[in-house]
Amino acid sequence: MINCLVFDIETIPDVELGRRQLDMGDASDSEVAEAMFARRREETGSDFLPFEQHRIASIAAVYRAQNTLAVWSLGQVDSPEVELLQRFFAGLEKTQPTLVSWNGTGFDLPVLHYRMLKHGVASPRYWEVGEGDSSYRYNNYLSRFHWRHIDLMDVLSGFQGRGRASLENVSLLLGLPGKLGMSGDKVWDAVQGGRIAEVRAYCETDVMNTYLVYLRFELIRGRLDEALYEEELARVFEWLEERQEPHWQQFAAAWEPN
Repeated sequence: MINCLVFDIETIPDVELGRRQLDMGDASDSEVAEAMFARRREETGSDFLPFEQHRIASIAAVYRAQNTLAVWSLGQVDSPEVELLQRFFAGLEKTQPTLVSWNGTGFDLPVLHYRMLKHGVASPRYWEVGEGDSSYRYNNYLSRFHWRHIDLMDVLSGFQGRGRASLENVSLLLGLPGKLGMSGDKVWDAVQGGRIAEVRAYCETDVMNTYLVYLRFELIRGRLDEALYEEELARVFEWLEERQEPHWQQFAAAWEPN
């Protein structure tokens, strides 16, 4: 029986932190962010900020258990970051699902850790490693080689950096839509332009791509047979047919199942 929570986050620069780090008290958010990027380029040659300098703009999830298939962005368009964190970890505490991600070990979870630390958001089950519940000793969310959190990029690469592939390329390999007009490097501009709804829609389609890759992984792993796999795909098709939102209609039109 599937009991999984597939998740994805989108982030923007933590300009509040950057303002303090760079002593830019009177500067605008865009000026602070550009200064943060510029300093990072000097240090590494890349705009990609250290994990602790990211702020969460969106969390999207697919939850699949028993007769439930739910896909949504947590909170509302104007929900503060702390609310997104509280909702995410409250769901984890309640259902204790298998977490599924693409590069969650390498990005999403470390960012979540720092933001939990900032806001004081507790999640005892997430941090459990067997001290309070012995069943978590050999299968917890924190160990790279346990199954309670499955980082599909990590697992499919054989835990080898040279074997890693992007979600976009693996999605296209499987006939999935992949990116639909947005990408992570466009998120900050979109948020600055008041287009957070577009970011949330993009995050949702990314998490659906991840879920469909996960179903294929469960097939090759032997946890789903062909009949159950086709049944799960049909469930997703049915869900998509009921959606009126443009990003889901675009997703359905671009999906070419193998």
